[in-house]
Amino acid sequence: MASKKYLFLAVTFCLLASYGFAQRVGASYDVKDSSLVPGKRMPQHTEFLNGTYNFPSKPRNQWEIGIKGGLFQVSGDVPAQFVSPGFGAHVRKAFGYIFSVRLEYLYGIGKGYAFREAENYAKNSAWGSNISDPNQRYSAPRAITINNGVRQIVSSKTGLPTTATEHIFYNYKTKVQDLSLEGVVTLNNIRFHKAKTGFNFYGFAGIGGSVYDTKVNALNGSSKYDFTSIDQAAYKNRKDFVKNMKNNVLDDSFETPAENQGDRRPKLFGDTFKPSGTVGAGVAFKLSNRLNLAIEDRWTFIKDDLLDGQRWQEHAWGDAVLTRDFDSYNYLSVGLNINLGAKSVEPLWWLNPLDYAYSEIRNPRLMRLPKPVLPDTDGDGVTDQFDREQTPAGCPVDSHGVSLDTDGDGVPDCKDKELITPTYCQPVDADGVGKCPIPCPDEKCFEGFIKKGANDCATLLGALPSVSFKAGSNKLSDDAKAVLATVASKLRNNPGCKVVVVGYCSSNKKEQQLSWDHVNAVINYMVDKEGISQDRFIFNYGQEGGDCNTVDLRAAAEGEEGPNRVEPPHPNLRKN
Repeated sequence: MASKKYLFLAVTFCLLASYGFAQRVGASYDVKDSSLVPGKRMPQHTEFLNGTYNFPSKPRNQWEIGIKGGLFQVSGDVPAQFVSPGFGAHVRKAFGYIFSVRLEYLYGIGKGYAFREAENYAKNSAWGSNISDPNQRYSAPRAITINNGVRQIVSSKTGLPTTATEHIFYNYKTKVQDLSLEGVVTLNNIRFHKAKTGFNFYGFAGIGGSVYDTKVNALNGSSKYDFTSIDQAAYKNRKDFVKNMKNNVLDDSFETPAENQGDRRPKLFGDTFKPSGTVGAGVAFKLSNRLNLAIEDRWTFIKDDLLDGQRWQEHAWGDAVLTRDFDSYNYLSVGLNINLGAKSVEPLWWLNPLDYAYSEIRNPRLMRLPKPVLPDTDGDGVTDQFDREQTPAGCPVDSHGVSLDTDGDGVPDCKDKELITPTYCQPVDADGVGKCPIPCPDEKCFEGFIKKGANDCATLLGALPSVSFKAGSNKLSDDAKAVLATVASKLRNNPGCKVVVVGYCSSNKKEQQLSWDHVNAVINYMVDKEGISQDRFIFNYGQEGGDCNTVDLRAAAEGEEGPNRVEPPHPNLRKN
C-alpha cells in the first residue's frame, strides 16, 4: 500500500513539475511604496527612506486559505485500506520570509480489513460483549498442547474440549476529525541567482486535538458472520482475499461500536478526544500571484491504540496481550491555495528577501553615496587637477583658475585699481593705474607713444582665437566663454575696430543652419554678456574651408563692411 501511495505522489509531482519550473516570475515589490507598509511599521519605513536606517520595513502580505482532498490511512494493528477519503482546509499567515503559521482542519474516513484470521479476540469487547444477544457473541477458543504434540481445542466458555473452532477477520471503519496549529518552515525561497521561484518546498509540525469514532462490521443483520466459509489458502495475495471477503461475506454496515477508552478518556461530541502531534512536508506550485497548487503528506500521532478498534496482539494458540505501540494516521493530499488581501504583497514565503539587496547593488535607488571631495588648494572654485595658477584668495578666475585681467595690463582684477586702462595709457604701475598723455587736438600729441601701424586693427587686436562647439550643438562651453571674454577685453581697448565672425560648412540645409547658429551664438554672447555693441561685428556664415564645429574670429580690414545680423536660413532646423 505504501508503494501505491508514493506512486500517486510521484505521478502528481511529475505532472506539475514542468509547469512549476517554467513559471515566469517577476521582481519583488517596490520597497518605497508606503501603501504596502502597516501603520505600526511606518516609523521604520520613514527612517529607511530618509537614509537613517539600513533595513526596509516588512510589508503587509496576504493571507492564504486552502482546501484539499486526498487519501486518508490509519496505521494500526489492522491493515488499512489505501483508498479512503480525506478532506481538509487551512488558513495560513507569514511571520517572516521563512516561518509561517497555519490553522488546519482535517476530516478523514479510514477503513481496514485483516487478511489473517484472528483467534484471540475474546478480550476485544467489539467482538464479544458489545453484541446484544449473548448467543450471538463470538466465543474465542483456547488451544493447549497435550501428549505426543496433539493439539486439542478447548472452549473459553465451558473449558471442555470441542471440535468447533470460531475464527474471525478483524475490520473497522473510523471517522477522524482534527484541528491543529502548525508552524511551517519554507526551505527554498532564499535564492542567490534569481529573484523568485515557481515552486516552494516546506516542512511543518504542530499540535492539536483529534476526535474519532470507530466501528466494526461484526454482524450480518442480527447474526454474526460465518467466517468458516472463507478458505484463506485459496488466495495468492491479500488484495484478492479482501476483495472476496467484502463482496461475498461482509456488508458495509459497520454497526458495532469498536472497543474504546470508555469514560476514562475525555469526550467531544460523544467521540473520543485525544491530543495529537503532526509533522509533514509539501511542495507548492505557483499558478499565479493569487493561486498555487500544493501536494502534502502529513502524519499525525496520538497516544491511543484504538483508532482501528484493536489493541490486542495475536499470540497463536495462546492469550491475547496488549500491543506496546500507538496508532497514527497519514493524509496524502492535493490542494488549491488562494492568496487574499488588498494593498498587500504576496505571502512572504513566495518572496526572496535578497531581491532588494541585489537590486540596490545593481541599480542603486536609495543607496547613500558620499559626495566626492576634490582638492582645491587656493579655494578659487577650480580643482587642482584643472587649476593653472595658485590664485590669491578673493581673486576672480576663469575656467582654468587664472586670475581675470580685463584690461590686459598685467595686473589681476582683484588688485587693479583701474579696472579698464586704455592701451595708450599703458604700461601701468603696481596698482594697475596707467599714465595717459595730456589731451591734444590732433594725433601729433601721440607721436612717440603710438607704434607704427597701430591704427591697423589687425595689429591692434592681434591674432584672435577660435571658438569650438560640440558636434551638432550650438551651446558655448565654459572654455569658449573664457576665450570670448579675452576677445571682448581687446575690443574694449580698441573701440574703433570690428571683428568678423566666420562659420563654416554649407553642403546641406542642416549644415547651413548649424553654421548660422554658431555665428549667432558667438555674437549674442558678446553683446548680451560682455556688453560689446552689435555694430562691431560682421556676421559671416556658411563659408568653405573650415571645420563645421569651429567659428573663427578675425579683425575686420580697413573699410570692410558686412551685416551684423542675418535672418536664419532654415529656422525649422534650428537645434538647441
